[in-house]
Amino acid sequence: MSYETILTSDDDNVRTVTLNRPNELNAIDQRVTQELQKELKAISQEPSVRCVILTGAGRAFCVGQDLKEATAGDEPLDFAARLNEGYNPVICALRSLAVPTLACVNGVAAGAGWSLALACDLRIAAKTAKFVSAFGKIGLVPDSGMTWTLPKLVGYAKALEISWFGDAISAEQALEWGLVNRLAAPEGLAMETQAWARKLAQGPTRGYALTKQAINASLSRDLESQLEYEAMLQGIAGRTSDYEAGVKAFIEKRQPEFTGE
Repeated sequence: MSYETILTSDDDNVRTVTLNRPNELNAIDQRVTQELQKELKAISQEPSVRCVILTGAGRAFCVGQDLKEATAGDEPLDFAARLNEGYNPVICALRSLAVPTLACVNGVAAGAGWSLALACDLRIAAKTAKFVSAFGKIGLVPDSGMTWTLPKLVGYAKALEISWFGDAISAEQALEWGLVNRLAAPEGLAMETQAWARKLAQGPTRGYALTKQAINASLSRDLESQLEYEAMLQGIAGRTSDYEAGVKAFIEKRQPEFTGE
């Protein structure tokens, strides 16, 4: 599939989606959200894709909403409609993909661009990357899921501090606060992300998807209902081909060969 604002490539069951507006620091306009929606839907229907990397072209990951679009025309941008029709479907699609998603944060991630990274399952950042809420500095509310993901990662008070002050957060601070999973030298970031993604793509994909479902569900369930949900999901996992392959390999003391089924 050909796009104007994103690039895609495949390598060993890993799909890399690259935001491709480097001259605008990968700012998001309507085309970007439309094309991300199409691509994420396509990925969800392709069994060969077993891990997804999201990154940005050039020196930025993504600086969020293209403010030129927001201020174009005589009427102010309808933010509610823009979110409901553009951004929110992208965030939901990322969160619900049945394969692991990795944000490869190669530079600044600001505003809704940071929200995109937070919507991925895991984040690897260059040591030179920066994270900026940005919303508080222009009188807006953090959106695209940031008010849902951020407090779950850093807690209530820290989420408010980040959102209100909007100070840039270094990659080292992001790692300390649990906002990213690991750091890499800028020149080795793509290679390290690809290696991690390839390892995930060779794993028990169905089991990963069920684990993702369980952890997402735990955010809104009490212990008793979560125990019941775990049992139900484990019943499904125990009937997969990957479970059989994993047990057989364990007994035979060798590395398993998972098919993702």
